[in-house]
Amino acid sequence: MSQSVLAGMENSAVTVLKRAIELDHESRLQDALVCYQEGIHLLMEVLKATKDEAKKVHYRKKIANYMDRAEKIKEQLNDLKESNYFCSNIFVYNFLKFCEMLIKGPCSVKTIHLLTSLDNAGNAQQTSGLEEIKQSLQSYNITLEVIYSSSIHDREIRFNNGWIIKIGRGLDYFKKTQGRFSIGYCDFDLRHCHETTVDIFHIKHTKNT
Repeated sequence: MSQSVLAGMENSAVTVLKRAIELDHESRLQDALVCYQEGIHLLMEVLKATKDEAKKVHYRKKIANYMDRAEKIKEQLNDLKESNYFCSNIFVYNFLKFCEMLIKGPCSVKTIHLLTSLDNAGNAQQTSGLEEIKQSLQSYNITLEVIYSSSIHDREIRFNNGWIIKIGRGLDYFKKTQGRFSIGYCDFDLRHCHETTVDIFHIKHTKNT
């Protein structure tokens, strides 16, 4: 490889890696990872063609540093994916437990209207989970209607008799048990709860006077 080609490849590597660092600082991790990988590849090609031992040591050190950062970004992205999947599943499971409570209650529930936001990161798990709950509720002659909203933020339960329940944490108010074989793991009536605010009032008290 000629010196001019080698120099051009090194300049390209420097440019790509500078862009990777900029994207990294902007928290654009996926784009930064792509640039880090491309820059590392270019630097490794430069390393193979370099004869100067001092430069080789320099390139190896740079490559190692960039590879370490790229691996950390991979871990962050994987953690983010798992976190989004976990949060989406927690929401669906909490709603499922709420539906089970309604089925066991003394009142005959015919229809459940769910107004919720769509989790963009885990929407596949969310929509498929809610669809499965919907199909399951049909065997109890209960209809589930799901509406997605991009602006909904309130967490409340409204009954057709006028009563409204607002819970600060939504349905995610149970604490984890100490282990899978601890009391309360299966029976949520025995679980401890997170501290939260619960407001119960009738719709007639919300009307303008």
